[in-house]
Amino acid sequence: MGCDCAVCCSDNPKNRRSRPSIAVERGETRLLVDAATDLRQQMLASGLTRFDAVLLSHAHADHTNGIDDLRAVNWQIRRPLDVYGTAETLDSVRQRFGYAFTAIEPGRGWYKPELAARRMDGPVQIGDIEVVPFARAHGADTTLGFRFGDVAYSTDANGLSDAAFAALDGVGLWIVDCLRPDWNPVHSHLEQTLEWIERAGPRRAVLTHMNHEFDYDELAAALPDGVEPAYDGMVIDWPESD
Repeated sequence: MGCDCAVCCSDNPKNRRSRPSIAVERGETRLLVDAATDLRQQMLASGLTRFDAVLLSHAHADHTNGIDDLRAVNWQIRRPLDVYGTAETLDSVRQRFGYAFTAIEPGRGWYKPELAARRMDGPVQIGDIEVVPFARAHGADTTLGFRFGDVAYSTDANGLSDAAFAALDGVGLWIVDCLRPDWNPVHSHLEQTLEWIERAGPRRAVLTHMNHEFDYDELAAALPDGVEPAYDGMVIDWPESD
């Protein structure tokens, strides 16, 4: 807001970036990763209205302030919605959105979200999807990345340990944090993200959580083969093997 740079004033819709949430779908199961501030607009644009559970990478506002809009999901699934995260993340969102973690009175309908906190200390099977969490550094904080088969999602990170790279072993598709061209104290920057990608060796990598210092077309043209920028509304059909 308030910026008149070339990217912010661009006519290219791929330069208009909302805060990051993604949907992961396999078989009959669909998961939401993070309840971003722009969740309502994202759900309307995508046509997605039902999720079986929510995974929270961390409790920062841009990843959780869409929690109120999850009541629309309650109307679809007709039950409390499971929300998975670390104990620290769940404690934080329950402090800020305590009303969302209390039961609805019978017969009242979902006038507010009705959420069930599920602590995630390790791999969990949710319907048709196995979720394997792994920790990353996000400045002084720790956030969760998620592995779904040979797909991994790693937003909001500026440090990956050897254990994190072990969790990424054999990854085919990696959606990974890349905030800006130059160093940032809490997010990865382009040079570091490309080094991570080279080390992990995915067949395809997608850069996410980009700010307005990246023009989509210019960045896409400059990236190595197999690496591309994400954009709002992007859909990736990914087979288990190809």
